[in-house]
Amino acid sequence: MQSPREALSRGDLPAAGAAAQALIQSRPQDAEGYFVLAMVAAEAGQMGQALPMLDKALALDPDNTEYLAQQARLLILLRRDGQAAEVARRVLEKGSDDPRTLDTVGCVLARLGDHETSVAPFEQAVAREPANLDYRYNLAAACGFTGRVDAAREHYEAILAADPGNARSHYGLAILSRQTQEANHVPRLERAVANAHNPQDLVRLRYALAKELEDIGEAPKAFATLSVANADYKRQIRYDFAQDEAIFDAIEAAFTSAVTAPSAGLPDASSIFVVGMPRTGTTLVDRILSSHPEVASSGELQAMPLAVKQVSGTRSRQVIDPETARAAMAADPAEIGKLYLARAAHHRPTEATRYVDKLPANFLHVGHIVRSLPNARIVCLRRNPMDTVWSNFRNLFATQSAYYAYSYDLLDTARYYARFDRLMAFWDRLYPGRVLQFSYEALVNDQEVETRRLLEHCGLSWDPACLAFHENKAAVATPSAAQVRRSLNADGVGRWKTHADGMAEVGAFFAERGISID
Repeated sequence: MQSPREALSRGDLPAAGAAAQALIQSRPQDAEGYFVLAMVAAEAGQMGQALPMLDKALALDPDNTEYLAQQARLLILLRRDGQAAEVARRVLEKGSDDPRTLDTVGCVLARLGDHETSVAPFEQAVAREPANLDYRYNLAAACGFTGRVDAAREHYEAILAADPGNARSHYGLAILSRQTQEANHVPRLERAVANAHNPQDLVRLRYALAKELEDIGEAPKAFATLSVANADYKRQIRYDFAQDEAIFDAIEAAFTSAVTAPSAGLPDASSIFVVGMPRTGTTLVDRILSSHPEVASSGELQAMPLAVKQVSGTRSRQVIDPETARAAMAADPAEIGKLYLARAAHHRPTEATRYVDKLPANFLHVGHIVRSLPNARIVCLRRNPMDTVWSNFRNLFATQSAYYAYSYDLLDTARYYARFDRLMAFWDRLYPGRVLQFSYEALVNDQEVETRRLLEHCGLSWDPACLAFHENKAAVATPSAAQVRRSLNADGVGRWKTHADGMAEVGAFFAERGISID
């Protein structure tokens, strides 16, 4: 009879499950049968069934680091971050010679935002299995996030030498640094685009090509390439702006009719929320704040959206939707605050008394933040509407995330900006002075004055280290990684004008609605 592992490695889940059941019946004290059943359930997307089986395997073999790494992976997929972190630390303490186990625990750490710690297990996985391109890609990405740019470049190139069409590596290499006329990958990217057929590969390759074309001054070709990439991808995901408009409508209606909060929330004052449209300077402000000795960055936490979703009790798969926006209003704000702080605690660096949560989409949850954590500070980044639209259109976000589905069309992005702008005005009317509207352009124009204003709003003393944010060594896992390691500059101000003809319809849209683009 074939072994459960053999069937699992072939992807034959029914055969693997049957072999695992047979193993359990013949050798009930052998943990392997339970482990394989857990992996079969996980592969079938049945995480709730997989975890108990894995618990049984670990009860029989508690020090098995392969089992522990897979437990950490399932916990992170179930959004049980605190438990996942504890299990991942156990694997690191015990050590492992198995490359898959090392890569798995590295991925868990990356999902937790601990990119610095993830580098070592990724390096060990690659050292033990150098030909595994997935392991090497994970290491390359971790090196890029942590500022090891030369190492990242070497690993991406090694992957492309073995697999010339590897779209993830082409994209990772393109965004790693600014390309020049003398040194770029445009011809190679053009060949890769011509040879690609997978839709996900094509969108990554076209974005990479457009980015490099823009870097070397080929603006018309960059715009044309992006337009094709985004139009194709929008067709694939079948996005309609009405989906997001319904969420904005529901939030505004819910808070307009909201009764007085059942409680005053929690007194905790450690959180600083940095919100706004993506690509408007949220990472930059996060770096400025986390350069202060009292502040650390926790990255882009899903803690507030998940807390709101949990109290709403809605069964939809979306974290935020109209039903959830309405249902969450019945919850005690203190309960939302409690759930948020419990989730955030697993991501908070221990060396600082304050921390930044820089999930841009938390602008949707400003009302819940104010009600549940009344002493938290909130900063909303504002950037020129045209630059905001262009920067969203030109950057490839997480393609599976509903947060960014609007960004594959210029007018959809303009519509989204208009509703964001309207919602921020709504919050200002409801909660005057609670949100600092912070201008990216004003910061570029007068860095020290604006930095002092930012620190004052956040209740922080002046510290000159906040002006040297580019010296901050913490990891960055956003498209801004290269920019925030340079000193402040005006390169991003007015960038949309390079594509003025293509952006004309967006300008007209804003003019009709009285939104200034000057």
